[in-house]
Amino acid sequence: MKKFLAILLSVLMLATLFASCAKTPSETGDPTPGAAGGETPSGGTAKPLNIRVNVAAEPMTIDPQLNSSVDGAIYSHHIFEGLYKWEDDGEGNAILVPGQAASFDKAENADGTITYTFKMRDGIKWSDGKAVTAGDFEYSLRRLADPETAADYNYLIDGIIVGATDALSGAAAPDSIAVKAIDEKTLEITTVVETAYFTELLAFPALFPVRQDVIESAGDQWTFDPATYIGNGPYKMDEWVHNSYINLVKNENYYEYENLGPESIRFVLMDDANAMLTGFRGGELDFIEDMPVDEIPALLDSGELTVVPYIGTYYVSYNVQKAPFDNALVREAFTLAIDRDNIVDNITRTGQLPASAYVPSGIADADPSGADFRTNGGDWYSIDPADYDANCERARELLAEAGYPGGAGFPTVEYLYNTSANHEAIALALQADWERVLGVTVTINNQDWGVFLETRKDGEYQIARNGWIADFNDPISFIDMWITGGGNNDAQYKNPAFDALVAASRSETDPAKRMQILHDAEKLMQNDFMLGPIYFYTQKYMLNPEIDGIYYTPLGYFLFDHAYFK
Repeated sequence: MKKFLAILLSVLMLATLFASCAKTPSETGDPTPGAAGGETPSGGTAKPLNIRVNVAAEPMTIDPQLNSSVDGAIYSHHIFEGLYKWEDDGEGNAILVPGQAASFDKAENADGTITYTFKMRDGIKWSDGKAVTAGDFEYSLRRLADPETAADYNYLIDGIIVGATDALSGAAAPDSIAVKAIDEKTLEITTVVETAYFTELLAFPALFPVRQDVIESAGDQWTFDPATYIGNGPYKMDEWVHNSYINLVKNENYYEYENLGPESIRFVLMDDANAMLTGFRGGELDFIEDMPVDEIPALLDSGELTVVPYIGTYYVSYNVQKAPFDNALVREAFTLAIDRDNIVDNITRTGQLPASAYVPSGIADADPSGADFRTNGGDWYSIDPADYDANCERARELLAEAGYPGGAGFPTVEYLYNTSANHEAIALALQADWERVLGVTVTINNQDWGVFLETRKDGEYQIARNGWIADFNDPISFIDMWITGGGNNDAQYKNPAFDALVAASRSETDPAKRMQILHDAEKLMQNDFMLGPIYFYTQKYMLNPEIDGIYYTPLGYFLFDHAYFK
């Protein structure tokens, strides 16, 4: 039953994402109404809604170009808007529709490149009333590409937009990228090849516009003050009490202001699962994503907890530049020793599927039969519970081959995770697996979310909790992050052969050949075992039953801008 549920979720993921790519502006209709004080979809008048939600603790950054976390992306989707945006299809599913762009034309050039010409929507403004222009998008894309910005996602447009120099060379030149504001209403972007997920990229926070004048005057403090945190999205920040909450209110200059739902959205910042559930039950929170692990079965049985698709992988990162995890044999041994079934059956318990590899189920391939990338890529190891003992025996052999028979002489190592009851429970399970199977000593340590992200990014760890959610439905979203020097390469992985394959995939125009290159790249990751996959995600949440109009994309974004009281 568990395996059936996981397969069903994967099918739903694909169906939702493919639907988002297929919809055109004429198919979507008007946004779902539900503005506070206005008419609701079911008729009548809604009372004003001030919704209180929790998606994470204190963020490391809320700068769209610098952010690399799902919670930061959720904030960005409410405060900023790209050329494209996610919108509710009227049934709670998110689809892609034009955002700040009203339309675009596409032309193929003689050299095979593709030029997109976007026309800006009429009447779009920043939250301070200043007009949004094509030049704002040009500046922001160049800022993303500029190595001085130090954006984790600076590689995202490499090999896609002409002139976005491959991050592997470390010589990105923002002035050379083929992005040009023809006039205030016209933006031109030229891509190397036609990219199936290009419109999904346009709705991704790293490509959202930001204000050059504000950033140049306020510097790296621009996101902390509501007076300088200027956005172009449906909401604007009016208060940030650090380690407590970020409060958003309607942006009166947003072009669809009349259709907005909540008067305010308060993102309550906390990482204590018990406090989250207590706050929800006490009416202090309307939405939570986390709750104590021992409460999950009862919450599922009562129908209070909802589980939805989520295309991503929960895994451990090994710092491959630090002993003892600079040895691939050690990394493979630690990976094989993990009892994934115990974790999904007894800890997470919301339909997760033990991960047989890194790229998760639900990511598209070029196979005419419709088989996904994971099916075609095969398994890194067996996830059949009957094979776990054999995996453990192989793990012990590998550790002995690495020079540590029975764990003898292996140094004490630390597993790092961000503060959370669920992550702690998994950390304890991993600690027990590694000590029982390999005979090694592993300590565990936790840090607050923002500190943890910085520690992991800087490589100041030995083993660390990690997870990655698809930025768009393509395997490159999971693979190119591991290029040498990549901003999201927390494992500090360096493999020239892998880098070469990623570079080749970016210029390959034949879909089948491109997918084979990406399979070859993942195979190198498997050979090196620079990470240890644990499970493929699902997403759980609890929502105040009096509230409707929230919508969700399997990329992990909950959007509250059209929420209303039933």
